[in-house]
Amino acid sequence: AADKIRLIPQDFFAELCEQIIQHLNHKIPGVNTAELCQRIQTSGVEINIGDLAKIANILSFLFSTAARNNLSTEELVTTLGSAGSTLPKHAVQVIRHVWNEQGKAIAVSEDARTMATVGQFVDMKWKLGVAMSSDTCRSLKYPYVTVTLTVADPSGQITDKSFEMTIPQFKNFFRQFKDMASVLETV
Repeated sequence: AADKIRLIPQDFFAELCEQIIQHLNHKIPGVNTAELCQRIQTSGVEINIGDLAKIANILSFLFSTAARNNLSTEELVTTLGSAGSTLPKHAVQVIRHVWNEQGKAIAVSEDARTMATVGQFVDMKWKLGVAMSSDTCRSLKYPYVTVTLTVADPSGQITDKSFEMTIPQFKNFFRQFKDMASVLETV
C-alpha cells in the first residue's frame, strides 16, 4: 500500500484523509473513491480504483483505531513510525495535520459503530424503458423500470447497485415505500 500511496499527490491524499474523517464523523455517507480516482488519473497518475479503495480502507482503519484508543497526534505519528511503516514523508505529514485538525471530533460510540456495520443509503435513481425487440423476438414492447441505488458500505466506499423490475414489481416496490412513509409519519 505504501508504494501506491507514494503515487498519490499530496493534495489528493489530503482530500482522501479529510473525506474519511468526515465519514467517520457521520458528516458524509462515504468516500466516493471512483470520482477521486478519476480525478487522480486525469492529473496523470496511474492508479486504479481497487488500489485507491484499499488505501481508503487502511486509512479508515487507522483513524478509527486511533480514535478508539484516544491517541494524540504525536502518539499516532510515533505509532506509525514504530510499526515499521514505510509511509512516504508527505503522507505522514498529511495524516498528522488532518488528525491534529479534525481527529478529536470522531465520535466512536457503540451505537455509531453498530450502525456503521450496516452501510448507508445515499441516493436512488430510476428510469422507465421499453424493450422493443431482441435477436430472438421481433416485437417485445416490454416496459421495465431500472433502479440504481447509491450505497455507502461500512468502510465508506460509495457504490451503485442497479436492477430491473417489471411494472407489477415496481408497483409493489412503490406500495412498500408508501407503507414505510406512512409508518414513519406516525413515529
